[in-house]
Amino acid sequence: MDWNAVVAANVRRLRIERGLTQERLAHEAELDLTYIGGIERNRRNPTVDVLGRIATVLGVAPGTLLEQSQASTSRPDCG
Repeated sequence: MDWNAVVAANVRRLRIERGLTQERLAHEAELDLTYIGGIERNRRNPTVDVLGRIATVLGVAPGTLLEQSQASTSRPDCG
């Protein structure tokens, strides 16, 4: 399981749903803009503290950022 990819997809989806730019999310979470971009592109490995700060700005529980969507969990049968 690529947990960074799950977090990346969730951060991007939730940010867009809330009408936030990466810049606004970064500002409100007191993070660098390039760090947010790196998380969304699955290039960064955010700490628990960072996940908490992002989740607070997005108005969700931190665990929400680790929830797998149907699209990321559905795989063709291998047998």
